[in-house]
Amino acid sequence: MSDITTTIDTLFAMWNEEDADRRIKLAATVFADDGQLVDPPLEGTGHAGISDMVAAVHGQFPGGRFRRTTGIDAHHDTLRYGWELVGADGAVVTVGLDVAQVGDDGRLRRVNGFLGPLPEEASA
Repeated sequence: MSDITTTIDTLFAMWNEEDADRRIKLAATVFADDGQLVDPPLEGTGHAGISDMVAAVHGQFPGGRFRRTTGIDAHHDTLRYGWELVGADGAVVTVGLDVAQVGDDGRLRRVNGFLGPLPEEASA
């Protein structure tokens, strides 16, 4: 994939896919073979490992849906974007920010997720 917006939108489709076989296929589309998805406190490596991690999150938030909330900011091989998790009742469960590295083939090498809003600056 050369279009980074398509890649990231497919990443969100993977996050929202409940069927394991389809989720692994989506992971293979967007992640390098040894790609990593890292969120506190979970991480997955490789397409099956990433799919298993997503399944664990589905278990914690049944019916939840992830959606991108910002544009994609990119330079060199690194990008960032905001997202939110919406519960089955339509309420926002949490927000976050992902920072990702893109390989030469356009697939993601690593996605690091940060949960919650950015922290306030500590006063001096």
